[in-house]
Amino acid sequence: MVILGGGPCGLACADELQRLGHSEWTLLEAAPEVGGLGSSVVDQAGFTWDLGGHVVFSKLRSFDTLMAELFAEEELLHHERSSFIRHDRSWVPYPFQQHLHHLPAARAARCLADLIAAQAHGDAPANADFGTWLTATYGHGLVTEFFAPYNQKVWATDLDEMSASWIAERVAPSDTEVLRRALNGSPISSEAWGPNARFAFPAAGGTGAIWRRLAARLQGDLRTDTKVVHIDPIARTVVTSGGTRLGYEQLVATGALDRLVAITAGVPEDVRRAAASLRHTTVAMVGLGYRAPTTDRRSWLYFPGHDAPFYRATNFAAYAPANVPDADPGRYSSWMTEVSLSSGCQLDQTALVEKCDAALRRCHLVPDAVERISGHVELIPYAYPVPTVGRDAALAVIQPWLEQRAIYSRGRFGTWRYEIGNMDHAVTMGQDIARRLVLGTAERLDPISVSTTTGANGVR
Repeated sequence: MVILGGGPCGLACADELQRLGHSEWTLLEAAPEVGGLGSSVVDQAGFTWDLGGHVVFSKLRSFDTLMAELFAEEELLHHERSSFIRHDRSWVPYPFQQHLHHLPAARAARCLADLIAAQAHGDAPANADFGTWLTATYGHGLVTEFFAPYNQKVWATDLDEMSASWIAERVAPSDTEVLRRALNGSPISSEAWGPNARFAFPAAGGTGAIWRRLAARLQGDLRTDTKVVHIDPIARTVVTSGGTRLGYEQLVATGALDRLVAITAGVPEDVRRAAASLRHTTVAMVGLGYRAPTTDRRSWLYFPGHDAPFYRATNFAAYAPANVPDADPGRYSSWMTEVSLSSGCQLDQTALVEKCDAALRRCHLVPDAVERISGHVELIPYAYPVPTVGRDAALAVIQPWLEQRAIYSRGRFGTWRYEIGNMDHAVTMGQDIARRLVLGTAERLDPISVSTTTGANGVR
């Protein structure tokens, strides 16, 4: 068995094969180190950065078991989520639609009236696009105030080009009676919504520490700096950029599905067209480190407006002291920002660092006089698979063709499903495909049929 990709899914697959006593596997990772989208880096100033905002939480027992095997309790730091949305120079608690009383009275009343009208009208039409679904669910007021600008900024895609099939638990509900009471001054419940209301984070090493530890316990053939450039599904061989040819009986691919199709021989035209229709976002992670103590205790913040180039900023020093130099948040602070980029965009990293730094200061997250000592950029070409209107039809063409040829595409970009794109989902898919191929057992997360029963938070 050959596994392509040393991210959470590929490593979990190899780990499960090892647990099952199946030793004849080879894992090929193109990067110098394992971790994939869950990797972490340390910049020249000594700040640790993740490739985007990751936190540890799960409803999947097998993922919790794996974490308990890899980390002692004292090696994980536990947090209560504190998250806000930047809205007209003020901060609205997350989820936005549950805190309308933080808006100016007239705008809050309009949002509530539109929400009540939307709920009275009934559910969104079947197979509605994302924009239609939002308006049918929340009304024009909330869509205008928050949902449209935020999602347009994050996805860099028109909302009417996106499907609503991925929603599930990723968008929080609203109780109109609770909101009505809140607008009249009554207190509302402070209980946080969503499965990541409480989360954990490695005390040292960033999120990448998880995958380095998992890789360290593997005893099979794991090769980094090994990029696969050609797959022959008839001969069942893969060829690396160095010219090495490896045979396989089954191939588990955990990288981007469109790239997988592009390097596979004999793919029919309809499958190639389907793969070419898949869309994804590119994200620049801009990490900004400061010579100033960490005083803000909030976890992460959302930015739907034009006052910041990023859609999210994570208070990374608050996650773990070891994320700053000398593990000293009394002297240093750090903000990890994420900027969606259009496909093929020419990135001026220096200018982007300056823009992000200026926005943090403009929003009073960093005082004007504070010295910036780090501005680190990581470009993530494949950050999120976009759930476009035609995505499911494309996957229904691609995935069966691959599986008929013993190629099993799994993971965030292997399935191209944002709704099962968290780390715990990736681990589960890796474990399950290993069990299926060795034991014949069913997979818990269906990689082909649409799954809308799991999820994380309402805004990424």
